[in-house]
Amino acid sequence: MRIVVAPDSYKGSVSAIGVANAMEKGIKRVFPEAEVIKVPIADGGEGTVEALVMATGGEIVYKDVTGPLGDKIKACWGILGDGETAVIEMAAASGLPLVPAEKRDPRLTTTYGTGELIKAALDRGLRKIIIGIGGSATNDGGVGMAQALGIKFLDAAGKELAYGGGVLNLLARIELSEMDSRLTETVILVACDVDNPLCGPKGASAVYGPQKGATPEIIKELDDNLRHFAEVAKIATGKDIANNPGAGAAGGLGAGLLFFTNAQLRPGVEIVLETTGFAGLVKQAQLVITGEGRTDFQTAFGKAPVGVARIAKAYDVPVLCLSGGLGQGYEDVFAQGIDAAASIIPQPMSLEECITNAAELIEQGTTRICQVIRIGMKMKR
Repeated sequence: MRIVVAPDSYKGSVSAIGVANAMEKGIKRVFPEAEVIKVPIADGGEGTVEALVMATGGEIVYKDVTGPLGDKIKACWGILGDGETAVIEMAAASGLPLVPAEKRDPRLTTTYGTGELIKAALDRGLRKIIIGIGGSATNDGGVGMAQALGIKFLDAAGKELAYGGGVLNLLARIELSEMDSRLTETVILVACDVDNPLCGPKGASAVYGPQKGATPEIIKELDDNLRHFAEVAKIATGKDIANNPGAGAAGGLGAGLLFFTNAQLRPGVEIVLETTGFAGLVKQAQLVITGEGRTDFQTAFGKAPVGVARIAKAYDVPVLCLSGGLGQGYEDVFAQGIDAAASIIPQPMSLEECITNAAELIEQGTTRICQVIRIGMKMKR
């Protein structure tokens, strides 16, 4: 029996790799001879580097970069097992958790460190880069990222702009002559799971600004600044992408990547499954077990378990989703290829207990569902 376990992380408690390991232990209790193939999944956010590096036999690399507040931090990125592809999480260099709550002000934060990670990959000779852009602390339209790659953003006096989206109103012109020429020969895939435009009521500032510390007044300021930035960038690059789906992702980093590189924005789980060769692993399997921290109506809109199920269904392989909890509308996933769903929680317990004991609960929950499967295998037709 071949069983593929392809879970997302249970965010806040267990990484995708940890979930996969716990599921394997649970399976082996019931089916000790089973071949268990572990494919930790991520959607482009936290855990993407770790999941892809593990799945492909790659390596983690560390680099000192500029953090979102301009201080030096250590960030990690990955080189995949093919030795030709880099994987970067922008959150590692420019993420919200890197900014203390009392210091959050998206007028000041920068994506410069993300640009430094891209440059590090180019310096290693890599010409394919996967970038996950979830969890940002920034609202600078990707200007910091572009500055790290040699692009100059100048005010009316010809002086380079400081960090942050709060100064983009001063932008007079963009100078591309010193842009890192290696970008033109580099394939960049951006894991992006939102379709927000750059500006407006559904744009980067209005939708994501509040969680980064923006007041209504700051949101208006940042939205106006990004609109101005897009107009100047359109003149410099000849691209009109402000209204493209995903341009507003990560405080406008989506727009910056579209303006200044040949980036393609695609659903994160789609990129991850393609990169891990998931289809080739699942087509000979008898069962796929996936899962996430909480499965509800939102999962059906393309979260990791549904991405897994869609590929498994192409090979008529049954899919079971084992998650930390089942929320309102979780049944919607059944129309997306998931055949059954279950929770790891065996009895009433507090959230703190669930988080503390998550790995053990996942193992036990996997054992329970495998026991049910074993009964099914013994039933007379």
